Amino acid sequence: MGRRDRGTAVDGREAGIGPGRGARGAWSWAAGGRGAPPVSQSTTSLSGLIWSVADLLRGDYQPYEYGKVILPFTVLRRLDCVLAPTKEKVLAEKAAREKQKVNPEPFLLRISDQKFVNTSPLDLKKLMGDQDHLATNLTAYIQGFSESVRDIFERFRFADQIDRLKKANLLYKVTEKFAGFDLGPDKVSNRDMGLMFEELIRKFADHSNQQAAEQFTPRDAIKLMVNLLFIEDSDILTPGNPVVRTIYDPTAGTGGMLSDAEEYLRQHNPKASLTLFGQELNDESYAICKADMLIKGQDVRNIVAGNTLSDDGHAGRKFDYMLSNPPFGVDWKKIEKEVRREHEQQGYAGRFGPGLPRIGDGAMLFLLHLVSKMRPAQDGGSRFGIVLNGSPLFTGGAGSGESEIRRYILENDLLEAIVALPTDMFFNTGIATYVWIVSNKKTGTRKGKVQLIDGSALWQKMRKSLGSKRKEMSETHITMVTEIFGAFVEAQIATVTDADGKVTQVVVREGEKPPIAPTNGSVRLSPFSRIFSSDAFGYRSITVERPQRDARGHVIVGQKGKGKGKPVPDPELRDTEMVPLGEDIDSHMAREVLPHAPDAWMDEEKTRIGYEIPFNRFFYVFEPPRSLAEIDADLKQATSRILAMLERLAA
Repeated sequence: MGRRDRGTAVDGREAGIGPGRGARGAWSWAAGGRGAPPVSQSTTSLSGLIWSVADLLRGDYQPYEYGKVILPFTVLRRLDCVLAPTKEKVLAEKAAREKQKVNPEPFLLRISDQKFVNTSPLDLKKLMGDQDHLATNLTAYIQGFSESVRDIFERFRFADQIDRLKKANLLYKVTEKFAGFDLGPDKVSNRDMGLMFEELIRKFADHSNQQAAEQFTPRDAIKLMVNLLFIEDSDILTPGNPVVRTIYDPTAGTGGMLSDAEEYLRQHNPKASLTLFGQELNDESYAICKADMLIKGQDVRNIVAGNTLSDDGHAGRKFDYMLSNPPFGVDWKKIEKEVRREHEQQGYAGRFGPGLPRIGDGAMLFLLHLVSKMRPAQDGGSRFGIVLNGSPLFTGGAGSGESEIRRYILENDLLEAIVALPTDMFFNTGIATYVWIVSNKKTGTRKGKVQLIDGSALWQKMRKSLGSKRKEMSETHITMVTEIFGAFVEAQIATVTDADGKVTQVVVREGEKPPIAPTNGSVRLSPFSRIFSSDAFGYRSITVERPQRDARGHVIVGQKGKGKGKPVPDPELRDTEMVPLGEDIDSHMAREVLPHAPDAWMDEEKTRIGYEIPFNRFFYVFEPPRSLAEIDADLKQATSRILAMLERLAA
């Protein structure tokens, strides 16, 4: 589930160690025996019961369209049941306050004890008494809700579905079906209602298949990110500690990341409170997200619509935690004017001071947006996780917008870790993806360091592909990554293959001995976790010049200006060198350049500092080619088989 939970386009530790043992020992969903957030049998049964409405829709609606009816009707029935106990008092209070010519809303909210009310005398069961005018009355009933609730149904385009159901002679049957579901708080708690609603959303995603690509982030990816986000916060994970935290997703989609973060915290510390904030561009995803928050008792005013980059719906706010899965490779041409204006006029006082990426991919704009939302370190700091493709690791040379953004992140010691995920893990792309963990509250051992974790080999094949998603990370895989991140040590993955071809993977931390190869089996070691200084990714791009020469081979010397008396550089012989920040340039020139070009010199005015993170280079393992004898033996066997087959055919 989740959004992209991608609806927003740019247009627009040891297993079994409890949290009481310290942050790094904190359980993840995938460890310790707590398991994934539980969905009770009653919750599953209820979601199945509600989804049974699909039987009525079949034929008139395609399977991927079922959610357009079922989700808003579920929200409507839940709100109908929540407001039922105070309905008569609200209507009486409304009449009294209107007689006094006083705005009744504050009084009605107090009576309903909710963040919304409905001032229509109707409810779903009363609507059943007038079948001929059901469409008109249902629309009027929805108009009786507070503006924040009406917005949900407007974004769902529920009026269109009412009209479509009416034309198909299904409106009465569907409304009657939902009116028969008892979704009152005394029967279904906010938590169970939230889990049930998420179960419905997942069913909708499964039926949508390709449509899910634009709306959902896989749950295994969300689970991993949430684990990494909270693992070092011992205060919030300690059971019984009544702390309050905020979490924000600027590309909230259907709210999957926010919901899973809240559930993770609830599992570890029910006394803690997590307030959810988000923004979403896609109307339907926004409606689902806002409805989900409303059902769970969250303040839906914290979920706003619109384009995060051009119109920040939470301007000025800072957050404790953040999560995001922005769209990959989507240009930001439509909002270029607004983004460039902020960059040029506000500089570092705005969100995009460090630089702007190329127009063809706006993902790094979301990275900068999240950095701008970090709470100052002296106020407790922040940590966030963001999913990016490989391009932000290395695209752009020294001085480019991408390089300057990386430079800002690394020189300010904000990057904690980057985790490489398996390919084919997301619904809408099969390319390599990476989770960046960014924080301005690094612990002592992490300061000045960056951890790279290669989780690309940690996957299992899905029984059924969903769009481009063919692989998933199991709970064991998620635990392996979470624990090595929490331990902050270098490590390798030992891939053990037994005589029958069965493969197991074991994490071998620095200083530990790898497993012994089984009889007639093998053990293959590959890097898993590596730790670097932040400046290890920096370099100086130097320009190396060589002189122009005349026809006789003599060096041409400048005749005027600041180049007078100096050799004139030859553009055809100009070259650039990348010198690591930790290396002396003169030593580099003496070792790498001058032995091959004694007349070369460096133009210091053209030197630029750049940063790139060549992730794959750090995890490359050289595999020597097979010996000629082995290849020759295989060829002889193949030749023998072919000759034998020909002899049988000729017989």
